[in-house]
Amino acid sequence: MRKILILIALLTIATAARGQQSSLIQNVGARSPISLDGQWKVIIDPYDTGSSDNGFFKDAQPKSKSEFVEYSFDTSESLSVPGDWNTQRERLFFYEGAVWYKKSFDYQRQANSRLFVYFGAANYLADVYLNGAKVGRHEGGFTPFNFEITNLVREQDNTLIVKIDNKRFREAVPTVVTDWWNYGGLTRQVMLVEVPQTFVQDYFIQLRKGANNRIVGWVKLNGQQAAQKIRIQIPEANVDTTFQTDTNGAATIDLNANLTLWSPQQPKLYEVIISSESDTIRDQIGFRTIEVKGPDILLNGKPIFLRGVCIHEEAPIRGGRAFSQDDARILLGWAKELGCNFVRLAHYPHNEFMVREADRLGLMVWSEVPVYWGIQFDNPVTLGNAQNQLTEMIARDKNRSAVIFWSMANETPQGEARLSFISKLAELTRTLDPTRLVTAAMLHHYEGQTTQVIDDPLSEYLDVIGCNEYIGWYDGLPAKADNMEWKTRYQKPVVMSEFGGEAQYGRHGDDLTRWTEEYQENMYRHQIAMLKRIPFLRGTAPWILMDFRSPRRLLPQIQDYYNRKGLVSSRGEKKKAFYVMQEFYREMRQRFGSE
Repeated sequence: MRKILILIALLTIATAARGQQSSLIQNVGARSPISLDGQWKVIIDPYDTGSSDNGFFKDAQPKSKSEFVEYSFDTSESLSVPGDWNTQRERLFFYEGAVWYKKSFDYQRQANSRLFVYFGAANYLADVYLNGAKVGRHEGGFTPFNFEITNLVREQDNTLIVKIDNKRFREAVPTVVTDWWNYGGLTRQVMLVEVPQTFVQDYFIQLRKGANNRIVGWVKLNGQQAAQKIRIQIPEANVDTTFQTDTNGAATIDLNANLTLWSPQQPKLYEVIISSESDTIRDQIGFRTIEVKGPDILLNGKPIFLRGVCIHEEAPIRGGRAFSQDDARILLGWAKELGCNFVRLAHYPHNEFMVREADRLGLMVWSEVPVYWGIQFDNPVTLGNAQNQLTEMIARDKNRSAVIFWSMANETPQGEARLSFISKLAELTRTLDPTRLVTAAMLHHYEGQTTQVIDDPLSEYLDVIGCNEYIGWYDGLPAKADNMEWKTRYQKPVVMSEFGGEAQYGRHGDDLTRWTEEYQENMYRHQIAMLKRIPFLRGTAPWILMDFRSPRRLLPQIQDYYNRKGLVSSRGEKKKAFYVMQEFYREMRQRFGSE
């Protein structure tokens, strides 16, 4: 019990550490939330003029024709929420800075209830005000947060104002340089969530590591009546058990159950009902085990090969930041068509629809925090920021059976400060969630001309080693892969977490003409032949499913601010390499079995 209390305390402290943020409410979609999505009035504020003491958060209205007020939400333009501002207005395409959002609403709160405002994400810094009072601040562009507004909300004419600032800065996570678009705005859903005075705030219900019939976890109540009976029901599995919370509202869960295990072949989800004396919450949860044994990854005790693909949170067809269930269905549908049983959601936590849809479709998930390239590894503030984002990622998705990997980083340069930084993230991850595997995407180096060695010391702290390589694109021509051998210093599974090259859909030439579909197709054929020779390889995730915007990709008439490494174009057109990878995955499925 003491260990569980420490874990819950860590979650609470970390998720409430920045500003006045409340601890994250689990599974808000099951609480009949009131959506605040739609049109919000906005003021574009490149010089951050509105942050003064008499700033825009006051939503001042002139009381006479002579009163001086130098701004107006009412006569300003509107933007859609959820959504990024970059793709909604051409003049904001490259904009980085402050934008003030305003939403007015009425709300009739039920007696003996509490009210929270919940944000799926806001990139990057969010300052939240209700009726002129500051509610809190959140840092990080890809994780959810909520604030209690019970004592501030009124029945009519509420004014919710959010300042979003997506300026890049050195100590941030991620830092100033990324290879994806810095979409700004309220990029995910905004909701009002009403709960009882004492409610089920959080819960963790999964299989004990290595056991296929033992459910363990915990439930946490929030409110003054913390000591209550908790009832856990899984009707389809004939589970109906009662536990008792302590004076802090915490209860541990430990029970037997005869379960059909979740897998890509059979993505079984159970209705789980958690009831206290004052609240009830329902969720759809799958149960499976994930472990490593030597170089093997074991799903439900059996070795698997991860047939994967990397995905950015880029909206198919319309462009911009992906945020909807339809976006998730299209992207993950393409992954399934490719033959995947696994997706790497790079390089940050994606929206909740993606993870829940992966749960439903039977796609295993690599979920990652944006510890990317050269962030400030020697800065304790940066470490605290990364730990907070990691905690919020785990807090939201820890009950999703699809998530098998928590990833700590991508392509970070070796060094003592970096090793200390990321090893602390790995330690925190195992404290918060001991049931899943820890990984990171790393680089490699040459020994001689034809041998690649995986020996990053960070591997000591990981369960599964991710390796990014671009032989045939940044490293020589495609045929260079033909004589390449791979070695590793570690008896651990390796997933080739990135490989690939760029092709503009519809551009054709011979197989050595860059930017053509034929070059990309040729490179994939040489890559696959090399990958088949790596004895310790247990998964692949080519870069990337779909073309995505990047300010680093400048080649006119070909890139035009798009990274063209997608197997599918941004308009949904499949390139030749898609079918090469599909053929490989068909073969790997036969070799490793149906999973």
